[in-house]
Amino acid sequence: MQSEPIKHIAIAGNIGAGKTSLATQLARHYRWDVLYEDASDNPYLADFYFDMNRWSFNLQIHFLHSRYRQVLSIRAGTSPVIQDRTIYEDAHIFAPNLFEMGLMSKRDFESYQHLFQTMSSQIAPPDLLIYLRANIPTLVDHIQSRGRDYEGNMSLDYLKKLNKKYDDWIEQYPSELLIVPVDELDFINRSEDLGKIINMVDSKIHGLFS
Repeated sequence: MQSEPIKHIAIAGNIGAGKTSLATQLARHYRWDVLYEDASDNPYLADFYFDMNRWSFNLQIHFLHSRYRQVLSIRAGTSPVIQDRTIYEDAHIFAPNLFEMGLMSKRDFESYQHLFQTMSSQIAPPDLLIYLRANIPTLVDHIQSRGRDYEGNMSLDYLKKLNKKYDDWIEQYPSELLIVPVDELDFINRSEDLGKIINMVDSKIHGLFS
């Protein structure tokens, strides 16, 4: 029996890992509220994939603000919430990757980092982070199956660099963590695989709050 309820669960993972699908399924199972990363609400996303150098800073600032607002909402509320992607991925993976690829200027990257440092000092990490680890072929298959036109311009090199950033970040992640091997568990199409993930989440939750 849990001594206190879990409040903030977040799902992390590369583009195409299945974050939105798993967030939906876990929210339905546990009766959690869910906050999605709404790509349709980002006015820079489509432009970014056609001209990354021009729109990288605008895109990342929009994502940073959106997820900061989500975390404040989660912590101010009373219901448990599962969040599709975290503010930490923006700052530790996507923005540094753009800077290292020469797609964000040093000046913009430093401004972004200073803003993130200020924001992150005001919030706490999720009670539990669920990381969807997937290899490139799995990511590509998922991306192609959802058929978003703007993602068609994404390079394999871009995905590979992001995957490396994710692995490095997760290796050093300091808080509660559950790693889900997406290449081995087709939770979208196989109910038994979803059940395995639910059992993994149950074990983590009871371990954290028993």
